[in-house]
Amino acid sequence: MSDFYQQSSDQQIECLTQLAREALPLWGLSQAAELTLLKYRENAVYRVVDGGDQYALRIHRFGYHSQAELQSELDWMQALNDSGVMTPAIIKTTDGQLVKNVRVDDVPEARMVDVLGWVEGKPLGSIEEGARGDHDTIIANYRTVGSLMAKLHSHAQVWDRPAEFKRQMWDVDGLLGETPVWGRFWELPLLTEAQRAQIQIARKQAYRELQSLGQDPAYYGLIHCDFLPENLLRGDKGLHLIDFDDAGFGWHLFDIATTLFFHVGEDYFDDLFDAFIAGYRAERALDDQHLSHLPLFLAVRAMVYLGWVYTRSEIEGVNEMAPVLIDAAMALTRQYLKPCSTILITGESR
Repeated sequence: MSDFYQQSSDQQIECLTQLAREALPLWGLSQAAELTLLKYRENAVYRVVDGGDQYALRIHRFGYHSQAELQSELDWMQALNDSGVMTPAIIKTTDGQLVKNVRVDDVPEARMVDVLGWVEGKPLGSIEEGARGDHDTIIANYRTVGSLMAKLHSHAQVWDRPAEFKRQMWDVDGLLGETPVWGRFWELPLLTEAQRAQIQIARKQAYRELQSLGQDPAYYGLIHCDFLPENLLRGDKGLHLIDFDDAGFGWHLFDIATTLFFHVGEDYFDDLFDAFIAGYRAERALDDQHLSHLPLFLAVRAMVYLGWVYTRSEIEGVNEMAPVLIDAAMALTRQYLKPCSTILITGESR
């Protein structure tokens, strides 16, 4: 067998599809079920159609999460569902487990697999295409997104987590320390020396500012960390939130910066921002003084994305996204480093 990690994306997918089929009987599903690949980034995600039933099967990126962390992710999703925040249903194996290690010969490591209930709905957009719909639809959607995020933050603040609950830390060191969660973004080879110098200046200033913010539960706690339009599905019953793969402990403003990031510079951004904040404040307090730190978190979000590019260059499409993310990082860190940085980031930053 050739090295899995030296194979093309199509060859890797073929191997992972074999692993998916091997996993199906563990959930009482037929190995002959219809499998359709939906996404291959962090994880390989498949749509499973078995008779009249549909599911989402995830094969997790090797080494990103421990089994305890995946168990915790699914525990939180279930708790949110129970509280009225719509997330995919958790499907247990035939022996009552949530996550299983599955091995096939053509994949070098055992991979952790889980299965979720299928969510019927249309995403609010995508990274590549942006928000979908006309102006009024986008604004109405993001008022709802703001409300949904506030409910999630409020739930996390009062939820009695299991004693063994474990997720990654998007704290000052997890974002900007010597070993960030997504890698040493300032070492990305695609950066010029001038870009690298600007990133390092922003990183050091942001590190000090995040330290001074502290971790007051009013502003810091369990966050989703991936409120992207493709992870927000509008169905008949309302808005569903999917993909908790990056969920962990961090600042609420980092969650907010994530959902705003790919809309910065768009014609509709100011109205989207106002609608999102109004929706959030309808459910949870967010004072202007704290919100004034948003340029910091947009800059941090941009830098963290460079780490994602650096450590995931083997994923199809990542290298094509790199120039866009570098440009965004330069614009947002430059905006952050201005003496009078403002909350709203205008079109000239794009």
